[in-house]
Amino acid sequence: MMTFLTGLGVGFSLILAIGAQNAFVLKQGLKRQYVFGVCLICALSDSILIYLGITGFSKIVIEFPLITTFARYFGAIFLFFYGLKSFYSAFKMNTCLNPSNIEKNNIYKVLGTCLAFTWLNPHVYLDTVVLVGSISTNFTDQLYIFAMGAILSSWIFFFSLGYGAKFLLPLFQKPISWKILDFVIGIIMWIIAVTLLR
Repeated sequence: MMTFLTGLGVGFSLILAIGAQNAFVLKQGLKRQYVFGVCLICALSDSILIYLGITGFSKIVIEFPLITTFARYFGAIFLFFYGLKSFYSAFKMNTCLNPSNIEKNNIYKVLGTCLAFTWLNPHVYLDTVVLVGSISTNFTDQLYIFAMGAILSSWIFFFSLGYGAKFLLPLFQKPISWKILDFVIGIIMWIIAVTLLR
C-alpha cells in the first residue's frame, strides 16, 4: 500500500506545477468544449509515458538525447505561436464567458493541439519517463504497483482540472477575467518556450 501511495504522491508532485498542458485543460474546461476528450488524451498519454519510463525507455532517452532535442525545439516553436494567439485574444477580444454562446472549435483541432502540448513538451518526458522511471528503480519488487499510483494521479488530476473548471465560471463571465487568463496563459507559454531553448 505504501508503494502505491508513494507512486500517487510522486505523480501529483510532478503534475501539479502550472504548465502549458494544464493551462490548456483549464481553458477547455472553462469553455466546456471536448473536456472528456482533452482529459482522456492527457491522462492516457501520461499513462503511456509512465509505463515506458518504468520499463526502461528512460535509458533510451538518456542514451539518445536527440529525442528530447527534437521535442525541445518543436515544442518551443509551438508554445511561442500558441502564446501569441493567447496575447491576441487578451488584447483584441472583448467577450464574456458564456459556454453556450462560445463558437466551438473543430474537435480535431482541439485534440490535435492537446496532443501537441503533451508530446512536444520535453518537460513531460523529463517528469514521466526520466524522473518517474528513475524513482521506480527503488521499487523493483513492486514496480507496477508504484506505476499504478503514479498513473492514477494523472487521471485524477486531469479530470478534476477539466471538470472542476466549471466552478470558476461565474468569475469568467466578466470579460476582464477572460482577458487576464489569456494574458497569463500567453506568459506561461512564452516562459516555457524560452526555458526549453536554454
